[in-house]
Amino acid sequence: MTIDLILAGGGLANGLIAWRLRQTRPELNVLCLEADAAPGGNHTWSFHEADLSPAQRRWITPLVTHTWPSYQVHFPHLSRHLGSGYASIDSARFAEVMSAALGTSLRCNSHIHALDTSSVTFDNGERLFAGAVIDGRGPQLSPHRVLGQQAFLGQVLKLRQPHGLAAPIVMDARVPQGDGYRFVYVLPFSPDTLLIEDTHYVERGAPDAAQLREHIGQYLRQHGWHPEQVLREEHGVLPITLAGDFDAWSVEQGGQLQSGLRAGLFHCTTGYSLPEAVRLADWLARQPRLDHASLAPAFAEYQRQRWQAQGFYRLLNRMLFLAGKPHQRWQVMQRFYRLSEPLIARFYAGQSTWADRLRVLSGKPPVPVGQALRAALRYSPRHFEEHS
Repeated sequence: MTIDLILAGGGLANGLIAWRLRQTRPELNVLCLEADAAPGGNHTWSFHEADLSPAQRRWITPLVTHTWPSYQVHFPHLSRHLGSGYASIDSARFAEVMSAALGTSLRCNSHIHALDTSSVTFDNGERLFAGAVIDGRGPQLSPHRVLGQQAFLGQVLKLRQPHGLAAPIVMDARVPQGDGYRFVYVLPFSPDTLLIEDTHYVERGAPDAAQLREHIGQYLRQHGWHPEQVLREEHGVLPITLAGDFDAWSVEQGGQLQSGLRAGLFHCTTGYSLPEAVRLADWLARQPRLDHASLAPAFAEYQRQRWQAQGFYRLLNRMLFLAGKPHQRWQVMQRFYRLSEPLIARFYAGQSTWADRLRVLSGKPPVPVGQALRAALRYSPRHFEEHS
């Protein structure tokens, strides 16, 4: 049977592509390959209501495990309740829905040895051909991109007593900081079940898992919460893009179609990847032809547009990572959260207007002006020429 499209990797981005094509173009033969026993890995993906259009929220609804009408943030000199809807998807639901919907179009325990634009070769020597191959097997380092790190460890905990939270805490920066911006992220899944993540924005040298677990233990004790059982633990390091040479990076990929973190399709500042994955799935579903020759130029232009759209967020990242003393960088986010709710919602959605950008950058900066300017101007095009 002719395969129209092979998706290498069964993570969020490729899973959504396969699922969306099954919904909108069931006549296509799409094959999704996952190295593990189930798609989706071990993750929790979240999004704000305004990150997606009403139509996108409708088609992704079967994946959503929890929703809340609002969320909270806390900083040393600011606590705020924001009336924006918030939702999460866990990898168990993702795997359940994908497995049922894709059936034999999902092949797990498939270990890829090599791939190119039109074929995939497995460790056992088997080779499959398709009209196009999309590589979604996670982030890949490149000399043409400068990355910081968002390192985190999260535990889903069953508590002995109710926790009393009615809404997620998207950022709690009232914690000791250290070598970068640190905050705790809390999702109340049930009256006595929480996901608590300890998160660090650092240039390099992310804390080890043992230290992150200890931080979670300290946070639990601080709030008087007593864990009865760790139901699940997830640990990761997400890329945060500070700067890059898009043209050189694109040449480096050799024309290979990519998705998700591997394609740089995530919010450069927050690291949220689900909205970009949904947009890409919708975009691919609208393309008239999915063979590589037809898709490659349109896909390259799509990536270029997404890269250009996030230039403002890369600028903010350089200020967050490079300006001011590491233990004081929380002040950047505290100042941001004093702004209007619609502006904050557009920021998370990656749709900041020019007026929004001016508002974010105007006024007295929370870090020294000279350091902020040097951080903003760092990693000029000449930097990449000198290091290539």
